[in-house]
Amino acid sequence: MLKGFREFLLRGNVVDLAVAVVIGAAFNAVVEKVVSSLINPLISVVFKADSLDKALMVELPGGGALAFGALIGAIINFVIVAAVVYFVFVLPMNHMRERTAKNTPAEPAAPSEQELLAEIRDLLREQRAGK
Repeated sequence: MLKGFREFLLRGNVVDLAVAVVIGAAFNAVVEKVVSSLINPLISVVFKADSLDKALMVELPGGGALAFGALIGAIINFVIVAAVVYFVFVLPMNHMRERTAKNTPAEPAAPSEQELLAEIRDLLREQRAGK
């Protein structure tokens, strides 16, 4: 039972996922600082609001409001995270995989079924002829 659990934990996918979660959590702090230090001051100049959460508010009759600024802020955060993940992690990994694929010798192609059957036929003919 413990052996199966250990194998599960040491699978490549589980370890990769754990690393991704930890890096994602740490990266979230960086994105929040970029937004609060760079984007929010620009928003305050353009929209006269402290942050995107308070910008572009549309009041609804009967109370409540639509917060379009908060939605735009979430989209900006997503685009920043996606861009950094792509350019910092995905692109270099793809480049490394291409380099290792070029340096790895290609395995010879396996014979097709027809080629194997032809070899078997020829061997059987040789055995019959030799008797």
